[in-house]
Amino acid sequence: MAQRANWKGFLKVAELTCPVALYTAASTSDRIAFHTLNRATGHRVRRKFVDSETGKPVESDDQVKGYEIADGDYIALEPDEVAAAVPDGDRTLAVDTFIGCGDIDDVYFDRPYYLAPTDRHAQEAFALIREGMKAKKVAALARTVIFRRVRTFLIRAHGAGLIATTLNFDYEVRPAGDAFQDVPDIKINPEMLELARHIIKTKKGKFDPAKFEDRYEDALAELVKAKLEGKPIPKPKAPEATKVVDLMQALRDSAGKGKRKPAAAVAKSKAKAAPKPAPARRKAG
Repeated sequence: MAQRANWKGFLKVAELTCPVALYTAASTSDRIAFHTLNRATGHRVRRKFVDSETGKPVESDDQVKGYEIADGDYIALEPDEVAAAVPDGDRTLAVDTFIGCGDIDDVYFDRPYYLAPTDRHAQEAFALIREGMKAKKVAALARTVIFRRVRTFLIRAHGAGLIATTLNFDYEVRPAGDAFQDVPDIKINPEMLELARHIIKTKKGKFDPAKFEDRYEDALAELVKAKLEGKPIPKPKAPEATKVVDLMQALRDSAGKGKRKPAAAVAKSKAKAAPKPAPARRKAG
């Protein structure tokens, strides 16, 4: 079944325009989901909005948005007032500028979408934009209205299509200094740094998302299966106690593991190093 588009419109670069669609690239819909039940009856529990002071239920027609200006003091906003504040969208993903692919800090990355052409007549224009970006090794910054908000997208070439990633606004990204202000500036021992470099070199590899397991999701699946089959609930393994070790010794031990040869190679090298027995002397006579 073809994937449903989240948004359809036009990708516009200067005077070049082609119809495109955004498709969800990452989703949590396949995760195990739970409902809240009444333990006594097994029936689902429904949420109901109640007045925080009177405790009486409030019907949907009587519910309005409110912005808190002081403790317990709100400005009420009617649905039509909120709707009027939503910016108009012309369904155009207009490119403002091109930047280097590595020019933006990925802390600003929000949600990725696949961007693809929706009209076979637009495929040539789409391919021209994609190949031009590949050749110049650039990404595009573009804006459009999606989900009732003006969002900025970072668009990059990706295989036969493009990846359009929504970006966090500057006010949404907290300053790194707030988190790192208590991290001291420590001078590292050159030997320790060399050992660390060696460890990193021996552990170097390539990113393979298939190798990373969602252990929480797997544990939930096992729990549900056990309950269905009436089997004992699997008990999680107790984590090993963390030991406080000497940093230098830990680095040496880690580096030593990377240098160890396979058992067969060690045995072979020992055999080569072993001295050969002296030839037996022939008796005279």
